[in-house]
Amino acid sequence: MKIQKLRRVTGAGVAVLALSVSLAACGDDGDKDGTASANNDGGSSSEPMAAEDAGAQTFGPGCSAIPTSGAGSFDGMVKDPVATAASNNPLLSTLVTAVTSIDGLADTLNGGEALTVFAPYNDAFAAIPEDQLTGLVTEGKEKGQDSALYKILAHHVLGENDTADSVAGDKETLAGDKLTIEGDAESGMTVSDGTVTAKVLCGNIPTANATVYVIDTVLTGVK
Repeated sequence: MKIQKLRRVTGAGVAVLALSVSLAACGDDGDKDGTASANNDGGSSSEPMAAEDAGAQTFGPGCSAIPTSGAGSFDGMVKDPVATAASNNPLLSTLVTAVTSIDGLADTLNGGEALTVFAPYNDAFAAIPEDQLTGLVTEGKEKGQDSALYKILAHHVLGENDTADSVAGDKETLAGDKLTIEGDAESGMTVSDGTVTAKVLCGNIPTANATVYVIDTVLTGVK
């Protein structure tokens, strides 16, 4: 994994951090139409959890909103790499729209060997004024990796696959800054960038190459 130089981006009322990530595991022949690829070749630092056990260690009040069967269930998501798994989760449809508006980004996430993703759910994005969010998505389609929408994701992704028993502490993001994760599965968990603190709604969701924590707020990274 190679992380290029980052820069802070502001605009449209949303502060975001720059992201330029090149994953060596990601091939050049991935989907070019911006859709989440069902690429089950995305690596993992360990063997995926058995499908029938996928929901056993998840936690949080939002987990009740996850489908109980099918591709969007815990047992379904564990079979797919993270971008594809997220595309099947009804809590993350706005995030998936953002990811798939940027050419190649879904393939990049699917190709990561080991990731932790703090994924804002739909209502977190709804807190951003609609015209501003639409502008971010439009810019993402036009500018791709040079867009603010692409760069905001750096602040929500770790380059390691951390389950609930290892995620707490100060963690470096792919943007090169840090998030502080506190709490646990029993008492509840928060994620803070020093300015904004998000609650984990459903945590420790396994996918084929990542662990996902659905959060209630978009982390802006503004200091």
